[in-house]
Amino acid sequence: MSTSSLWVAYGSEGSVVGSIRKSGDEYIVTMAGAEAALGAYPSMDIAKNALHGHLPAGAEWPQFREH
Repeated sequence: MSTSSLWVAYGSEGSVVGSIRKSGDEYIVTMAGAEAALGAYPSMDIAKNALHGHLPAGAEWPQFREH
């Protein structure tokens, strides 16, 4: 049985800007509205930075909530 966890990233206006799903040893980042994942990363911190790095310039750090 595999387990996964999901964190949803919310922007400053409260809208969903992306998500991070833990699958095995990877954290998979998907931007809101994207058809495919941005990429898989070895740690949650790296995944959060990747998601933030793909937001518009000057965007505040999103709030991550586990679901």
